[in-house]
Amino acid sequence: MPHLSSRVRGIAAVSAAAVAALALAGCSGGSAGGSADSSEKVTLTYAIWDQNQQPAMQKIADAFHKEHPNVTIKIQLTPNKEYWTKLQTAVSGGSGPDVFWMNGPHIQLYASNGVLAPLDDQKIDTAEYPKSLVDLYTYDGKIYGAPKDFDTVAVWYNKALFDAAGVAYPKEGWTWEDMTATAAKLTDKAKGVYGIAAPQYSQENYYDSIPQAGGYVISPDHKKTGYGSPEALKGVQFWLDFIKAGSSPTAQQMTDTAPEDMFLSGKVAMLQTGSWSAIGYAQNPDIADKVNVAPLPQGPDGNQSVIHGLANVANAKSPHVAQAKAFAAFASGKQASEIQAETGTVIPAYNGTQDAWVKAMPQYDLHFYIDGLKDAVPYPVSKNTSTWTQFETDILSQVWAGTLPAEEGMKQLADKMQAALDAEQKK
Repeated sequence: MPHLSSRVRGIAAVSAAAVAALALAGCSGGSAGGSADSSEKVTLTYAIWDQNQQPAMQKIADAFHKEHPNVTIKIQLTPNKEYWTKLQTAVSGGSGPDVFWMNGPHIQLYASNGVLAPLDDQKIDTAEYPKSLVDLYTYDGKIYGAPKDFDTVAVWYNKALFDAAGVAYPKEGWTWEDMTATAAKLTDKAKGVYGIAAPQYSQENYYDSIPQAGGYVISPDHKKTGYGSPEALKGVQFWLDFIKAGSSPTAQQMTDTAPEDMFLSGKVAMLQTGSWSAIGYAQNPDIADKVNVAPLPQGPDGNQSVIHGLANVANAKSPHVAQAKAFAAFASGKQASEIQAETGTVIPAYNGTQDAWVKAMPQYDLHFYIDGLKDAVPYPVSKNTSTWTQFETDILSQVWAGTLPAEEGMKQLADKMQAALDAEQKK
């Protein structure tokens, strides 16, 4: 039951031919001359994938045009499931968008193949963004992506189910043990209600519990896997134990019916998910007033959340590179972040603008997502993330299904992932 949030989808295996095509695409770039304030009338294409964010992106585009009347921004919306394929084809053919959204799993691949223009000359104040995001979009000492927004992970819970079971709501400082006990109390098999959903979700589940157990998925230098460690096994076993205890639906049940749907229908009392879910819950009349959010439980080494976020990048081969870089930086700046925050769709990355996102939905304790910044760990990526995430999906699917013992599965995953990382370093 592989899963990727809409923020990181598209990291299916990238073929050698595709990588070669990206490398070829980056061989010749557009002119770096000129500026966003030149007298030349220019139209830039701006590729995004989220329809919910399009109104805010249009406001940002209009704000940039107001400051730079000779530059018009044309938004190019592509659904996420087609976004990366379309982008790869366009970039490889030399007709890619001038500015586009980028995520963590792809940044090193695109930057290392010369597809992206470095933004160091745009005077981006990196101190105004979470360090983890700046590091995520920095490659070989240069910043290639201006952080646009970020997401952390927290626990959503159904207050009605808690009240019916007479169970206290989760609160700050609760632990793994508390979550386990709470899930057991909320489980009512006669009513078909489970205390928690424990699916094979990386960003929302084990990418958080592994650092909470003191381990890591990938080392800070992106060269070593942590999957072979006892801590990583403990972080994965935390979720498997919910299924074993019957407090969570089985892997097959969560394949047949998405955990999110179970939560929305009142069949699951707790679900860990990212900040991107907030707007959907707030707009859902069936559940909007029944749910709230709590912090992640503390494991043996804290309650770290993985942090991910999108960035705006400029196409190095754009015929208007100077204008493209200027807009990429502007679309992640303070004014643009304030526009984003007002919509409530995402948490802007620019420091000082996140409170507006929290205030956009005051009925929820969304500040827990912002609080998660303090101890957040970077989303695990490497030069070609897809080379090992496929192993991750395939092997852990067997572990979650119970057809492969967790300890054996983690060893297999560690061996395959390390071999993939070693191969990356030789290229």
